[in-house]
Amino acid sequence: MEFSSKLLENAVNEMSQLPGIGKRTALRLVLHLLRQPQEQTTQLSKALQQMRSKIKFCKSCHNISDVELCEICVNPYRNEDIICVVEDIRDVMAIENTSSFRGLYHVLGGKISPMDGIGPHDLNIVSLVNKVKKGKIKELIFALSSTMEGDTTNFYIYKQIQDKDVITTTIARGISVGDEIEYADEVTLGRSIINRIPFETSLKV
Repeated sequence: MEFSSKLLENAVNEMSQLPGIGKRTALRLVLHLLRQPQEQTTQLSKALQQMRSKIKFCKSCHNISDVELCEICVNPYRNEDIICVVEDIRDVMAIENTSSFRGLYHVLGGKISPMDGIGPHDLNIVSLVNKVKKGKIKELIFALSSTMEGDTTNFYIYKQIQDKDVITTTIARGISVGDEIEYADEVTLGRSIINRIPFETSLKV
């Protein structure tokens, strides 16, 4: 792809590094920004810079937040006895959109994947186990994607806490095997949360 401007080429190259954005789509987006008032482009740039420099991770659940504790963790109407374990922020958003869960979350930040060099210590597993050890949690819901990596992560966590006084459940398999949580429709995901099953049962399936 030939460019008449080095500035344009640089912008396209940077934009094309975003997931799912190829060079042609990046060029279309950059040209769109060029056609907009400069103020709009400046506001976009400012929003991205502020997000990158000021955004935090909740010190309790590791969800993305503007402050130390996210809005979900400080909400007095949430059930603190139940923790839903998810892979990342997109899964929190997907489950919240179902309006079927009123407990708290724990964001692992990924799944165990030896092929990708991701081990248990690369994830937020220790802090989850420590929460369980304090004895205040009555139920852990495993809501990771039904992939080999997701099942491996579920089992690893289960082994760390199986001798603790906590119920472990997993979302019902209304979600197709191999599907990512974030792409499930709200009705199916909501029913999977409501109709969760004991984790031990899922090991026999």
